[in-house]
Amino acid sequence: MRKFTYALMIGLILLFLAACGSDDDNKGAETNTDTDTEEIGGGGGEAAAGTVTVEHELDTTEVPVNPESVVVFDFGILDTLDKLGVESVTGVAKGGTLPSYLDTFESDEYENIGSLKEPDFEKISEIDPDLIIISGRQASLYDQLAEIAPTIHLGVDDGDYMNSFKNNMETVGQIFDKEAEVEEELTAIDDIIADLNERAEASDEKALIILANDDKISAYGPSSRFGIIHDVFGVKPIDENIEASTHGMNVSFEYVMEQNPDILYVIDRGAVVGGSESESAKQLVENELVENTNAYKNDNIHYLNPEFWYLSGGGLVSVSEMAKQIDETIE
Repeated sequence: MRKFTYALMIGLILLFLAACGSDDDNKGAETNTDTDTEEIGGGGGEAAAGTVTVEHELDTTEVPVNPESVVVFDFGILDTLDKLGVESVTGVAKGGTLPSYLDTFESDEYENIGSLKEPDFEKISEIDPDLIIISGRQASLYDQLAEIAPTIHLGVDDGDYMNSFKNNMETVGQIFDKEAEVEEELTAIDDIIADLNERAEASDEKALIILANDDKISAYGPSSRFGIIHDVFGVKPIDENIEASTHGMNVSFEYVMEQNPDILYVIDRGAVVGGSESESAKQLVENELVENTNAYKNDNIHYLNPEFWYLSGGGLVSVSEMAKQIDETIE
């Protein structure tokens, strides 16, 4: 009997020790679990598994990798997601003018989240997205949107256009696991720009950029909203002292005549915001004063597509098309 009792005690002790060893192994496995976390834009705090930490102009935000539901305000980002074949867009700003080349998003499959300046917060809350992407027009509403879902600001910096654009594209690539595709698209854009730079540098022609807004015009120079023409594409400006701003410098047609540009680029705001049609802009611009310029005399006035230039700049499609349009104007 004593032998049996002794053997039973030994057996119980061995079982207890085996159980403790199993617990220690499990704890070790939990400690070594990978978090699958990346950091974008210079780093940030610790992030949960399956997320990336995005540093942007307004904050540092933890974003899920491959979010299943995305609300997009910026049309440049929207054209990028469309180009990359990302299918998780659920909400789009339809309360204004959606570029015609993005008319797929007009369908009822995509919720209307309001306008670019007046989001429909109730609808966005109803969608309950995993990610909201904004740019400059929504910046002041960031805190309200961030209360609904992780929100990131992916606008371009007019004074550092290409670096900010590429950083945005690389961020999109990491979030949606499209890094290789983004790199390929950026390389193609760089190739177009390199050729454009070479020919623009060899040319003596100088250009002026104006925005036509009904019966008014404003001029844009380097580091401005449309300054990519000078800063990135390399076209020489006729006036290097134009005030750099989003809204441009108010000017008259006397100013255009006095500057006498060799190339005149016109962006027709009215054509995309319900104002003047492009024909009206041409009638406005090509008046008796402008007829005295080299641009008019040499048939070198170019009406740039306002959908790319005014509505959706900063996207893989729009930046590529912008470069191609300017490329066609340089002999």
